[in-house]
Amino acid sequence: MDDKTIMENLLLTTKGVCDLYLHGTIESATANVNGAFKTALQDSLCLQDDIYKKMSAKGWYPAEQAEQQKIQNVKQKFANA
Repeated sequence: MDDKTIMENLLLTTKGVCDLYLHGTIESATANVNGAFKTALQDSLCLQDDIYKKMSAKGWYPAEQAEQQKIQNVKQKFANA
């Protein structure tokens, strides 16, 4: 398995963990449990960001800039709704 595939798997797994911790935070019944999930979520989001930045720096996660006109079209659509 090459490094890119390993990093993709780490990123996907970390995103899944973030999703679980988010739902745990939302559904927690006590302040202690909520705090534990919030801390775990924040840590996982930081890890996800680190993985993304490393992948992006290597060109393994290219991102495109949205066209300004498309952004304006979406803003108008929702402003008029």
